[in-house]
Amino acid sequence: MALDMGNGSDEFRANPEWKDVAPSITDAPTLGDGLRVAREQSGRSLAELSAVTRVPARYLTALEQDDFSTLPNRVFSIGYVRAYADALGLDEQLAVERFKRETPDPSVPLQAPVGVAFEEVRRYSPRVIAAGLALVLAVVGWNVFQRVSLMRAPQPFDIASVPESWTLGAVPGQSLRLSAPQPAPPDQTIPALYVTPGLEAELTGVDPASPEGLAAAASSNSPVQRAFNPRGAIYGAPASASQVVIQARKAASLVVRMADGRVLFARQLAAGDAWRAPAGVVAVVDASSDFADFDVYLNGEHGGTLTAEQTPLSQLNTRAQALARQTAAEVAARARAAQAEAQTRAASVQSAMVVAAGG
Repeated sequence: MALDMGNGSDEFRANPEWKDVAPSITDAPTLGDGLRVAREQSGRSLAELSAVTRVPARYLTALEQDDFSTLPNRVFSIGYVRAYADALGLDEQLAVERFKRETPDPSVPLQAPVGVAFEEVRRYSPRVIAAGLALVLAVVGWNVFQRVSLMRAPQPFDIASVPESWTLGAVPGQSLRLSAPQPAPPDQTIPALYVTPGLEAELTGVDPASPEGLAAAASSNSPVQRAFNPRGAIYGAPASASQVVIQARKAASLVVRMADGRVLFARQLAAGDAWRAPAGVVAVVDASSDFADFDVYLNGEHGGTLTAEQTPLSQLNTRAQALARQTAAEVAARARAAQAEAQTRAASVQSAMVVAAGG
């Protein structure tokens, strides 16, 4: 690349064989005039320079005509100026600097002059610093004065001697006796529990006033199981697509492998974390040596713990489905019994009405 050194020496220019191949870009009235003159002296056309610089000919024409409105954004325009100047043998940096001077960047806002303000700051800075120091000293002095004024000299105790009853140990002439502890007073803020008559019998089928019914309920082999209580993160299938939940009692690892060896779930569960097993998936639950630390919930109710290190998931799903069918059958049987009892009561009432009408 030929550097643009400005005007050459007059001695060389006086030589009849002198030829200014690369005119100075700073001598032309505008950047476009300088580019156009350099191209005309080089004897090349816009098409040739467009092929060399890979810049469209319309942009080269816009640069020569100082029509910067048709150029693309500023970054590409600077690149075009640099490439065009290099192809013409001009100084690229001088061409770019002149382009920046003749086409200011509109995206950069104008800044207000700061020289006068800086001089003003320098002029008044000693006064400002002195005022700030005076204010700080005044605040510190006021705080010190307040603390000193609140301080008092130590005063002697008003009690000349310690009473004999304040000394440690037994009091002379007296003996300490403790009475028996008294019961705590009854709490008067909690009202007595109100029991709705007949509610227990309606919900449980057991009459609380009948000793036989209470004894039969106590000897029943189907107590109410405790329900699943989420006490941590829950992983696995959604609740609507699962009948089996495995919950960790304490921190333990749980791995579930499918029949082809792929790992369906593997995680170190914290205490209270649970995993919902998907239905219809053939897999094996591997609880290592901590299988007794995992509770199994079937259809939301506690179904014991894992009984082995490896438990087939199909076995747990089968138990859940069997319990669901059993529960559905019991509900249907209760509904039929209630319906039959209602029909019997209706028939008894109707018979009584008929007898009363005939009498």
